[in-house]
Parts: sequence; C-alpha cells; structure tokens
Amino acid sequence: MSELIEGRRAAKRGWAAPGGAHDWLMRLLKILLPAGVGLLLAYLLFSPLSKEKEISFLLDKNKVDVARERLKMQSAEYRGLDNEGRPFAIQAAQAVQASSSVPIVDIGGMAARIRLSDGPATITADRARYHMETQKVDVIGPILVTTADGYRLETRDVAVDLNTNRLAGAGGVEGRMPLGRFTAGGMNVDLPQRRVVLTGRPRLHIEQGGLR
Repeated sequence: MSELIEGRRAAKRGWAAPGGAHDWLMRLLKILLPAGVGLLLAYLLFSPLSKEKEISFLLDKNKVDVARERLKMQSAEYRGLDNEGRPFAIQAAQAVQASSSVPIVDIGGMAARIRLSDGPATITADRARYHMETQKVDVIGPILVTTADGYRLETRDVAVDLNTNRLAGAGGVEGRMPLGRFTAGGMNVDLPQRRVVLTGRPRLHIEQGGLR
C-alpha cells in the first residue's frame, strides 16, 4: 500500500515539475484561448453583414394593426400664458390627439388652473376638447368653476377662452352662483371681473342670504 501511495506522489511531482507536462499545457492554452476569443468576436462582428444571414419579411397593410390615435397620454399636463402673461395649466386624466394635422386634444377628467389678480381659479370637467393653437377649451357636459375668494359657478356645455379667462355658452345653460340658481339660453362670464351676463330668456332664482 505504501508503494502505491508513493507512486502516486511521484507521478504528481513529475506533472508539476518545471518543464513538465503541466508547463507545456499552460503555454499551449495561453496561445489557443486568446486566439479562440478573437475568432469568436470576429464572427459576432461580421456575421450580421453576411448576405447569407439576412432575414427579410413583408407586411400586409391590410393585416397590420395601426394605432387610431396620433397621441395618447395618461395624466397629461399642458401649460401656457394668457394675454396678460398670467400662467395657466390644464391637467387631464387622459388626453388623445387623433391626428398631428388637427391640433385638438380630447380630454377626460380635466382640471384647469388659471391665475387671477386675487388668487387662482380652478375649472373642472369630466369631458373637454382643448384647441392648442387658440388655447380654448370646449367643455362637454357639467363644469365647475371655483375661485380663491369663494366664488362658485356650476354650469354645463360652455367654451373657455384661456387667453381672456372668459366662459361662454350658447346652447342653453344652467348653473349656480352665490346669488342663486339661473337658467338661460346663453351665458358670458368674465372671471377676473366676476361678471355673468345671461342671454336668451334668462331666469334667476335669488336665494336669501346668498351673498352673505
């Protein structure tokens, strides 16, 4: 048994001896490994240029899905300045622009904030259309206008001019002010001046103590 163990030790010493098989193998690997890595990199670099490896395909325009909207965003925000340089911002839960040639954005969940002389005013609506070039908003359905000094206007189906901070409706409006409730065929509101002009058979129900 001792002779067998001694033989194994002698074989290991011979393998690790200077100039032995181990040194010869290491010298060979120092040459082959870098050369192999270089060949692999060259293959990966030039293989996309080989014509034999090209992959092409054709798309049938009648079978490929095309996005219907030019631009669709979630939680969008638009900023600008009115005619007097006062900033305004329009926030939308969802905004869709149907085409780049038509600068109109359909808005869902709108909240517009404009700065007036005595504080900010907020306009909220469920649906609206924002005209980017003219900075006007067409509100579809209910709209709520509140100001920093407690002024509150509830109405529906109006156009908002963010340049002049005015609201207008001509398709029949109804709403509420601190003075009371009103209905009319049309309406013009000057937000900075707190002035509401009702047109087309206006009716106003004044509530006692409404201005207190």
